[in-house]
Amino acid sequence: EPLTDASGISELIVKASPLILIAIGLSIGFQAGVWNIGAEGQFTFGALTGGATALALYPSGGPWLLPLMSVASIIGGMAWAAIPALLRTRFNANEILVSLMLVYVAVLLLSAMVHGPLRDPDGFNFPESRIFQEGAGVPVLVAGKRAHIGFLVALAAVAAAWVLLGRHIVGFQVKVLGEAPRAARFAGYSESRIVWICFMISGGLAGLAGLFEAAGPVGQLVP
Repeated sequence: EPLTDASGISELIVKASPLILIAIGLSIGFQAGVWNIGAEGQFTFGALTGGATALALYPSGGPWLLPLMSVASIIGGMAWAAIPALLRTRFNANEILVSLMLVYVAVLLLSAMVHGPLRDPDGFNFPESRIFQEGAGVPVLVAGKRAHIGFLVALAAVAAAWVLLGRHIVGFQVKVLGEAPRAARFAGYSESRIVWICFMISGGLAGLAGLFEAAGPVGQLVP
């Protein structure tokens, strides 16, 4: 039924874009046996850092604002993913538990921010930020529809992941570590380095997905 009209297809693209980005990032880690279960937390923290960047510069806007927000979201997602990566490589902590528990921390942090410093001063005490200024929204693909360029970015991420895993030495190391850890160590591949690479890629893509969710159809932060 959603495929029978343009509006339905547009809404599917809106929902699919962040999911594709998150899935691509996680799939690289899964190839290496790195089980990042906390993509939702990295997604949330990326939305928070990207949205907070726009709100900190409010009401200034321009063509430079969305790229700046994108960088902030990627860094935010990577920073949140760095916590389980550090604990895994430094203290041999289980990344499944650590990344999963950090989801709840990120969600509560977002809720605290929209109830406090980032709350809309004209929002009648509702727990939400103000609407982002002009220039902070993600451009749409078709006028009058909600599908945005995040879908094109997601497709580009698919192509980049294919090149990384199929044509790059890092992708080869990722797959060797996942399929034969002892062989990877014998070959001199650094497990810690690959763990960090996987977490940084998945965290960055999840953070960018969070920005597309926050600055896409809605254009504000909500808990």
